[in-house]
Amino acid sequence: MAASAMAGQQIEIMGAAAARPQRRTVSIAERNRALLEAQRKARRGPTPEVFFAKHLDNTRLVKADDPERRREMRQFATVMSMLFVLVMVYVWQHFMAIEIGYKVEAQKQQVEQLREQNRQFRLAEAQLTDPERIDTLAKQLGLDAPQPGQVVHPDASLSNAPVWAEATAPAIVAR
Repeated sequence: MAASAMAGQQIEIMGAAAARPQRRTVSIAERNRALLEAQRKARRGPTPEVFFAKHLDNTRLVKADDPERRREMRQFATVMSMLFVLVMVYVWQHFMAIEIGYKVEAQKQQVEQLREQNRQFRLAEAQLTDPERIDTLAKQLGLDAPQPGQVVHPDASLSNAPVWAEATAPAIVAR
């Protein structure tokens, strides 16, 4: 009974403190007192509520090992690793395909350049080997057409003389 009377007195003291004009900066204790007074007014009956502060110290608690949770986490990590590897392989293939496409285009351009260069060389060769051009240059240099017998070929096979066909018998090789 004495405890409830003391609690009632404390509540009345708090109510009186709450009746003071509020300042701009209200301390936490004053705010708690005001809330307690509001709860007391809202309460029915003469029994006051008593609150005890209990401080818990969980520093000595040790978390129990859960093998099922560990297995689930290991499976999840394995699945995520496999998914990551598959995505990286796909990305690598995609970028390699793009890079190979650029190389193919560069080589196509190089082939076109080489074809154009080859066409230019063939055109230049055709111009340089034109018999009329050679004859004009020879006349400018004072050269005349060769006389019969003036040209000597080092190989007799290049002469215009007729050649008899010769056939050789195939050799038989014994094993």
